[in-house]
Amino acid sequence: MTVQQQKARASAYWFALAPNVRGALWLLLSATLFTVMAVLAKTLGGRLDSFQVAFFRLLFGLVVIMPFLIRGGAAMFKTHYPVLQLVRGVVGSSAMLCGFYALIHLPLADALAYNFTKALFVVPLAYFILSEPAGPRRIGAVLVGFLGVLVMLRPTVEIDPAALVALGGALLVAMATILVKIVAKDAPVTLMFYTGVVGTCVAAIPAWLVWQQPTWNELGLLMLMGAAGAGAHNCFIRGYREGEATAIVPFDYSRLVFAGIAGFVIFGDVPDWLTIAGAVIIVATTLYIARREAIEAKALRGAGKGP
Repeated sequence: MTVQQQKARASAYWFALAPNVRGALWLLLSATLFTVMAVLAKTLGGRLDSFQVAFFRLLFGLVVIMPFLIRGGAAMFKTHYPVLQLVRGVVGSSAMLCGFYALIHLPLADALAYNFTKALFVVPLAYFILSEPAGPRRIGAVLVGFLGVLVMLRPTVEIDPAALVALGGALLVAMATILVKIVAKDAPVTLMFYTGVVGTCVAAIPAWLVWQQPTWNELGLLMLMGAAGAGAHNCFIRGYREGEATAIVPFDYSRLVFAGIAGFVIFGDVPDWLTIAGAVIIVATTLYIARREAIEAKALRGAGKGP
């Protein structure tokens, strides 16, 4: 059997799978690559500052997508919203700076649990900025979700500053998500390009202030980390293109499981019951919000008001 025949056979097998199965597999691959990126970031953070690690993530992530941009031609570089793309790049890169600080200074599972609170921030931001309705069920879910955040923060004891940075990063991710909805006319690869260019420029400033020359070994790991991060993002997008959100969104939370296992095996992190309880509350409420959004979107399509 030739290589071309093997590819055709694999392709036929892949497309014979149900769309939701393909979407779930893409999300599992995304979660795996994200965990690889997080482990590499935490390892590199033992000597390099988190600002420098985030800078290389953005830089090498941009390098990875450049061939796709070049193949797509000049149209891939054009945007309908130059100012908003600049704002989105600043917000997105600031979120990444916060996220990498959290990954390096918190247990992996904790950092991921705080990251998932972005869905809780999206609801009020969408209400005030996009005028999207927020019914009592969704508002209630947000309030319960933030109760889970309080459980993880343990407000009766000294709060870890890294946890607050992680929450700030989740808020910035939510803001970037709102901006993505506003600039929806631009292609996904165009969004990634402007995120990479603007983000690399923004991250270069704090990275330069704390710069330490990476060794060749560290440089190789930084390149691998950037490629894993870009790959995770690409697989995430493909997953939601293939499957229905309500069916595949639980697989996105496999990141939390993978991060918990990696944190325990590689770094010896053992989450206590409060961390687990808070994470469960956050995951449950964000899953509920995702399901409510999907139900409402389906109802709008059925009424002829949606795409």
